[in-house]
Amino acid sequence: MTDIFVVRNQLGHYWGKSKAWVDGSIPRSVMRTQHEDDAINTLFELSSKDIELRGEVMASALTERGDPVIEPSQIPLLDEPESEGEQAKTEHTDEPQT
Repeated sequence: MTDIFVVRNQLGHYWGKSKAWVDGSIPRSVMRTQHEDDAINTLFELSSKDIELRGEVMASALTERGDPVIEPSQIPLLDEPESEGEQAKTEHTDEPQT
């Protein structure tokens, strides 16, 4: 078992290979590095774009398949915010008709 490093945020989500947060239910989709300083640099870049981020770099073992041994987050991922047009349409349709 080789140790690798992953980036996890305050909600327990992991930084994914697709450059988006993933919940960790599919370990193969989690970004991992062999060097801790690479993971620290990734966390630094992420936190400079999102000042609300409270992340950490975690060491993890690898399974025989090469996937990180991680615990999936129990908190669901946040959906992408709706565009203003879609919000206005939703708000308009929620009004009772007279």
